[in-house]
Amino acid sequence: MDIELARTFLAIVEAGSFVRAAERLNVTQTTVSARVRSLEDQLRRPVFLRNKAGVTLTAAGEQFLRFAPTLVQVWERARHQVALPVGRRAVLAAGGELALWNPLLLNWMVWMRRSAPDIALQTQVGLSDDMLRQVANGVLDLAVVYSPRQWPGLKAEMLMEERLVLVTTDPSTAGVSDPDYVYVDWGADFAAHHGLNYPQFSNPGLSIGLGPLGLDYIVHVGGTGYFRKRVAQPYLADGRLHVVPHTPEFTLCAYAVHSENAESEDLETALEGLREAARADEAPSPNHRVQAEPRAGRSGVGLGASVPAE
Repeated sequence: MDIELARTFLAIVEAGSFVRAAERLNVTQTTVSARVRSLEDQLRRPVFLRNKAGVTLTAAGEQFLRFAPTLVQVWERARHQVALPVGRRAVLAAGGELALWNPLLLNWMVWMRRSAPDIALQTQVGLSDDMLRQVANGVLDLAVVYSPRQWPGLKAEMLMEERLVLVTTDPSTAGVSDPDYVYVDWGADFAAHHGLNYPQFSNPGLSIGLGPLGLDYIVHVGGTGYFRKRVAQPYLADGRLHVVPHTPEFTLCAYAVHSENAESEDLETALEGLREAARADEAPSPNHRVQAEPRAGRSGVGLGASVPAE
């Protein structure tokens, strides 16, 4: 089977229509339709039902969906392994959201170099959904993201839990009603919980899609916003920032996401390194070093909210 047939099938399932799938794949709708016909001819079954609302899977399509991600993933992994760098026995491709790279993924790369020097690493920074799509398509072996949405064929393991607290440069601030409030996009879960806790909140004067950038902004310019307490701690300690009292705190979890069918020893090694790096990230100390001997990982829930006790 032409692997592009399976790739096109998955793009249609995700996009919900031939038109949007064609845009995503950067091909014409005619090409998408031709690939679907070819796939259906090879399977000898229709896989989609077309209607005005888009497309839905037939019973045969539902069955093929169980195998299509694996077909694409196996092909991509084979393509990576064939192009092995000199002196390496395997290649592992990983991606992470920008806010998770320093120090979590940086420490992970150090751990991998020390513990598995014969594994070549290919790393990238990206948006959560883009990287989940690449994991589903086999381009990435794993992705580290905040609060990933459910994705067919993918498995998520919680690595660490962050506390988002409302901090400000002005101790007399009115909180989110502050005209200098900076809204940081921590993802869909944060937006939902933020809306539940602040139902009267209107559009902010400034929205930022990257937490570290938002934190640097308010430290240098002034303002208020929700940020990771661990990262803001140095500014809280020296008095440049203050926690706004009697305001909700939110829980933001980072996950390692990989194919549910991937069971390679190299992937498990990478996950062990991420668990160790997460422990180092959650409990930093001047003498702490990322160790090569990992302990068991954890699983957990997504994002929630709580108001700290007085």
